[in-house]
Amino acid sequence: MVNAEFFAALEMLEAEKGIPVDYMLDRVGQALITAYKRDNDGMTDNVFVEPDREKKTIRMYVRKTVVKAEDLYEPYEEITLEEAEEYKKNPMVGDIIDIEIPTKSFGRIAAQTAKQVIIQGIREAERGMVISEFESKEHEILTGVIARIDPRTGNAYLDVVSGGEKSEAVLASSEQVRGETLTEGQRIKVYLIEVRRGTRGPQVVVSRTHPGLVKRLFELEVPEIHSGVVEVKSIAREAGNRTKIAVMSNDENVDPIGACVGTRGARVANITGELGGEKIDIIKWSDDTAQFVSAALAPADVISTTLQGDNKSCRVIVPDDQLSLAIGKEGQNARLAAKLTGCKIDIAPASQGE
Repeated sequence: MVNAEFFAALEMLEAEKGIPVDYMLDRVGQALITAYKRDNDGMTDNVFVEPDREKKTIRMYVRKTVVKAEDLYEPYEEITLEEAEEYKKNPMVGDIIDIEIPTKSFGRIAAQTAKQVIIQGIREAERGMVISEFESKEHEILTGVIARIDPRTGNAYLDVVSGGEKSEAVLASSEQVRGETLTEGQRIKVYLIEVRRGTRGPQVVVSRTHPGLVKRLFELEVPEIHSGVVEVKSIAREAGNRTKIAVMSNDENVDPIGACVGTRGARVANITGELGGEKIDIIKWSDDTAQFVSAALAPADVISTTLQGDNKSCRVIVPDDQLSLAIGKEGQNARLAAKLTGCKIDIAPASQGE
């Protein structure tokens, strides 16, 4: 099988789609063997293919053992001494002979089988590259365009591209921000949760509610976080309403809160805009739990914070007129502060402080 155009096509496939020539040659070899076995029922695993990229040839052989004529039981695996003389000079019983199979002798059905295997190989390679590319972007931000929205489930399906690979991403209704309106053709940023391997190809699962989305947006917007000067220590989020993010600086000359807020609040405003107006509280992290809890209850003022004996709960005293602010609507502020700090918080007004 000599075909320079065939090898040129494989090299073009590698250049355009990144599918290695050697991978496709292996698939072609499998296809030829499958086709040959289809036309020769009873053939075992003694058929092999040898591609040669330099000579641009693909040759197929059947390996047989030389036996006496009266001992011939497996014609697909054995060859008589008389027949072996056609392929080897002075053959002996027990010799192994590789007999070349002319690929031009294949039937139409066999050729179709080979074609199907090759096409399947291309699809599998492309699918593998898509999976590999998107798996490398797990827990990162992707920008996608909403292709369609399922009216029955509310799930949104996005076209996403990464590293030149295109795939469909699923934004389940449970991962959408409550109250946020999505429309077909809309471009949005999403957080890549995981890539699932399915029978119909890779399924990219994304989210708009994951706290990681806020963290990655800050990394994109704040150079000090991207460089590591400012570090995000923890995040607590109730998507669509409010997020609290705790930050610290590894450089005493850099204010972590100021870096995140930006000039005239430009940086945090960009993030808030991307999140549809979601409020963001930026808290300075502290290894002093009581001090950290006090800061986490912002925007409420705190009179005192006392860490309890179990080191997992705090007693917080706030001015009477700040109690509702500290607790927040439906307990949201206190709930987010507890998530952010990992500490159980008991809030009391100053009038009941004792």
